Amino acid sequence: MKYTFEELPQAISTLHEKVDCIKDLLLENRLQNPQRPRDDLLTIGQAAEFLSLSVPTLYTKVSRKEIPVNKRARDFISPWWNYQNG
Repeated sequence: MKYTFEELPQAISTLHEKVDCIKDLLLENRLQNPQRPRDDLLTIGQAAEFLSLSVPTLYTKVSRKEIPVNKRARDFISPWWNYQNG
């Protein structure tokens, strides 16, 4: 979208309203689920065992972006449902 200079104040106001709404939804979700278990995440060792792969093979697949991951600290955490050995 392109805005004219005159439209910018209204566009920014609308954007602020949407961000505030998102913040409220996130806060509400956090209050309703304060300690949601993270059973959907696996360490690299758990993912390798689940997929019947060696850890080095799993690292290779991760480096080739064949398996999606989130990196936390020193461990790779992989959603198990995004990939199944087959």
